[in-house]
Amino acid sequence: MDFIMSPNFWFAVLRATTPVLFATLCANIVSKCGMVNLAIEGTMLICAFTGTVVSAYSQSLLIGCLAGLAAGVITSWILGYFSIKMKANMVVSGVAINLAANGGTIFMLATLTGDKAVSTSLNSLSFPNINIPIIENIPVIGEIFSGHNALTYLAWISVVVLYILIFKTELGVKIRAVGENEIAAKSVGINTTRTKFISLAIGGILAGFGGMYLSMGYLSVFTAGMVSGRGYLALATDSMAGSNPIGGLLSSLIYGFSDSVSIYLQQSNIPLELIRAFPYIFIVVILIIFTVIKNKKHNVTIEI
Repeated sequence: MDFIMSPNFWFAVLRATTPVLFATLCANIVSKCGMVNLAIEGTMLICAFTGTVVSAYSQSLLIGCLAGLAAGVITSWILGYFSIKMKANMVVSGVAINLAANGGTIFMLATLTGDKAVSTSLNSLSFPNINIPIIENIPVIGEIFSGHNALTYLAWISVVVLYILIFKTELGVKIRAVGENEIAAKSVGINTTRTKFISLAIGGILAGFGGMYLSMGYLSVFTAGMVSGRGYLALATDSMAGSNPIGGLLSSLIYGFSDSVSIYLQQSNIPLELIRAFPYIFIVVILIIFTVIKNKKHNVTIEI
């Protein structure tokens, strides 16, 4: 475990944290409005695919990015239409979107490019890496915090922006009011439906960045199923964070840490299957410990 003392390891932690942090922030804003967005997984996958394909055909990073974000908003609004307007079960709707995204992206990739699982034939664009002036020259600190992808820095900025939005703005008050008591919010004139759709749109944008980071930052190609459960994992990190963006950053860092450990453990004699499962097992264990501590604090007894 000597690698934990290496700056390269902590650089990898921040790198691995980025997509889960975006997904967690998406879960934060939606859950604050009283909803459960189980479609984060599918939304990220659709945005990863859309950004890659559109940037390849347009040869414009901006157009590809805007297309990916638009896909995130539209997918979130589809979830909202069925669950809010049509009164369908939100969990079932989310699962349906995830299944459609998983199969649909593979089908569209094969139809457009002929590729079966990886977009190797597309000359897609990627977000650039950024070296931070002054900080990049500081020993250790520069190695850890400088040279990341632009979306990694955007994720950190998004934590602050989302915190201000939720807790310091009029829109944030409306979102929290709807989430805490929708009937009471309606009684004081808040348009709860519009507020929910705004929350879903913001969440869709955040999930969009998370998905595009995977295919246009972490990697430079789209791969079938490349979200790999990070959207589902965001529900756990959001739960640990109490739907607070600052807590979301901390809980996402726990995943980034465990994911990076699993990468370094591949050099050991531990079975590969266990190594791949390690980040998810680690998060589940941390969530259980967190829940037990939280329940003890509030004197809640869990009966099994």
